[in-house]
Amino acid sequence: MGGCGAWWLLTPSTRRPCRPQLPARPAGCRPDGIVEERIQTKACQEYSPAHVDTVSVVAALSSDLCVSGGKDKTAVAYDWKTGNVVRRFRGHEREITKIACVHRSSQFFSASRDRMVMMWDLHGPSQPRQQFSGHAMVVTGLAVSPDSSQLCTGSRDNTLLLWDVGTGQCAETASISRNLVTHLCWVPQEPYILQTSEDKTIRLWDSRGLQVAHIFPTKQHIQTYCEVSEDGHKCISCSNGFGGEGCEATLWDLRQTRNRICEYKGHFQTVTSCVFLPRALALMPTIATSSHDCKVKIWNQDTGACLFTLSLDGSGPLTSLAVGDTVSLLCASFSRGIHLLRVDYSQGLALREVAAF
Repeated sequence: MGGCGAWWLLTPSTRRPCRPQLPARPAGCRPDGIVEERIQTKACQEYSPAHVDTVSVVAALSSDLCVSGGKDKTAVAYDWKTGNVVRRFRGHEREITKIACVHRSSQFFSASRDRMVMMWDLHGPSQPRQQFSGHAMVVTGLAVSPDSSQLCTGSRDNTLLLWDVGTGQCAETASISRNLVTHLCWVPQEPYILQTSEDKTIRLWDSRGLQVAHIFPTKQHIQTYCEVSEDGHKCISCSNGFGGEGCEATLWDLRQTRNRICEYKGHFQTVTSCVFLPRALALMPTIATSSHDCKVKIWNQDTGACLFTLSLDGSGPLTSLAVGDTVSLLCASFSRGIHLLRVDYSQGLALREVAAF
């Protein structure tokens, strides 16, 4: 799948261009017969920057607001439709590693290398509404229950903690040797929490007692991230790797069989994030992945075929991916902040960068 072509589709703008204009490239084909058209690059908008350093994570708070965090220790609420910072939240002493937004709310959580988790309200005071302290190392996982009453946190200390959001008290603790948590995701409308780990394992936890309910077949590489579909029937996990070894995303069945359904291979470095795309974006079920190879790929969820590759040259490693609205994606990067991407059907399924901040 390494033949997935990479190119730019960008819109004209009177603002400062993101990068120099590139010449058009000839059309190319992949071994599976999908023709990938290369289109001439145009400029994109440069919005006011959200951060002054590497962005580690971006999450959607609403259909026009996102929350991001990174090495500048600041959580930033940003209106990506107007290109303006809405509010900055300061409280962490080290890099922010994860953001989890409360569904249909103005509240969100931030985790950090300072071992703390903080709860914020977009319309609240400048201080965190709640603080959660209990991990011995960097917090690398955050998941909010569907009713927003519980928060699950995970860390490189091999521990998961389940918190009462209202009181800030820890209700359950679970620890497994070598289970260095990389990500957590709560299954919609269920008491289950999905977790990826540096031990190459994907675990499904039952929040009622915080016990392991299922362990998926061990992968060959560290699992970096996981995401659950809106209906709770499927999940995706991502693998680290280099030179095309590993570097894949895997689709799993979360229902009774809990089998591996499909793999998505084509990245050449660690896959850092994956999302299920809204059905409005394509005529078929699709997913998107981002990678340290500076590429965002759109895949046919059912067949594993790579439908489109966007190369964000100059961005450095891509660190996080989030669905903004029915036609937009937000992609955080090491060197160029956050990229606003839009799905375009004017010349077939395509992904183009329209702004960076």
